Amino acid sequence: MAVESTSLKKGKLGVFGIVFFVVAASAPLVGMTGAVPVAMVLGNGAATPGAYLAAGIALLIFSIGYAAMSHHVTNAGAFFAFVGRGLGMRAGVASSYASLVGYLTIQLAIYGFFGVVMNITMADYGVSLAWWVWALISWLLVTALSVLSVEVGAKILGTLLVVELLSLVIVAISIFAKGGPESMNFGASFNPSNVFAGGIAGTAGIALAFAFASFIGFEATAIYGEESSNPKRNVPKATYFAIISISILFAFVSFAMVVGMGSSKAIEEVLTRSGELADPAGVLFSLGGEYAGTWIVEIMKILVLTSLFAGLLAFQNAASRYFFAMARAGVMPKKLTVTNAAGVPQMASIVTSVIAGVIIVIFAVAELDPYLKLFSWMSGIAVIAIVAIEVLVSLAVLLYFNKQAGSNVWKTRVAPLTSIVLLLGSLYLLMSRFNLLAGTVAEGVDPTLPESAWKLSSLGWFLVLSPFIAMLVGLVVASLSKSKNDALTRDFS
Repeated sequence: MAVESTSLKKGKLGVFGIVFFVVAASAPLVGMTGAVPVAMVLGNGAATPGAYLAAGIALLIFSIGYAAMSHHVTNAGAFFAFVGRGLGMRAGVASSYASLVGYLTIQLAIYGFFGVVMNITMADYGVSLAWWVWALISWLLVTALSVLSVEVGAKILGTLLVVELLSLVIVAISIFAKGGPESMNFGASFNPSNVFAGGIAGTAGIALAFAFASFIGFEATAIYGEESSNPKRNVPKATYFAIISISILFAFVSFAMVVGMGSSKAIEEVLTRSGELADPAGVLFSLGGEYAGTWIVEIMKILVLTSLFAGLLAFQNAASRYFFAMARAGVMPKKLTVTNAAGVPQMASIVTSVIAGVIIVIFAVAELDPYLKLFSWMSGIAVIAIVAIEVLVSLAVLLYFNKQAGSNVWKTRVAPLTSIVLLLGSLYLLMSRFNLLAGTVAEGVDPTLPESAWKLSSLGWFLVLSPFIAMLVGLVVASLSKSKNDALTRDFS
């Protein structure tokens, strides 16, 4: 009989292996086809590339303290341990529950989107199946791959990601090479006066909210620290590399889209090419066909699916490692600490899959729309959960290093404090604009108007507060735990 292990396999991942998981989780092609066009129309038009760059800079400042803490904490439940180290055991457990909600919900959102896109794509080939059938097929594949080995996942994600990024770069370079209908206008897209035009409570805030949502998953670099060949070196490098890569990619390609349409007519062109946002992907696809050739469009249609699948696998791995870390600390059932011969948290991965499978079935039986409901609701919850925890992480870094003599002032004082201010502002935007992000607006309210902020339906209030409800559950669990929990103390010491 095989002996059960409760340890992750060490030394399996280098910097690029970690980055593949993180950048794949951001699903660049999906963001370009889905989020960017909507951000342009509802947000600040041609200045959308600058909004993505601004969000990237804010998260890069956050990563300075995050990376500094990774030198002192190596744990599969990164936020869990980081917050616990700086703010105490109860705060750490509370953050772990909210983080888990974030990773589970973003994966559920992707399942809904994958089902819709797969249904549309395969219908062109004469295959017609319900969205939930495609979602469950991908669910089976993700479950199988996740329990095999993180190395297998990294290789799959790496191959898909390289092709995906290459297609985006080809389209962008083709547009820049041929030139758009107007001269290239950097100021229209990157001048701060244009990026923040309309105010934080208005159009600029909407664009920034979509931009921050597109970065979710970058913080997962520290989750793979225990499986890294050199976590104290690889995790900080992977974090910086991931944020910089995502920022440059989104800003570069979205700017190319603006150039291809003309900065003065960006909003008008997006509406025309997307059919009044009925098909946001039509913007990038039409530009790709116009400037690079129809061949790239056919490739990108398939790559959207592989991008979504890569995201599913990335968040499956992230959520399962959170379950593993929490179980090891004694705030989840001990059985979830079991790993297989490959050093993968097998039981935690299975539980992650069971939760996702049950919710997919519930939405299918209830005949709830997979995009307007499953995708929109879950992605809105996820980004609020993660940004809220990032605020706690920054506070934890600040307090932890305040007790350490000789620490770098910029990395452990200035950057975390700046991060707290920026992330609190981002959290305000996300929560106040949740009615627009998730479609849970109060009756009779136009969510695109500045005065519609915070005007949510009853369901909307429940969804937007769910990460904080999870925190309260975590606090209760921590309070009911034994006062001397060796496992929990070991994770936070």
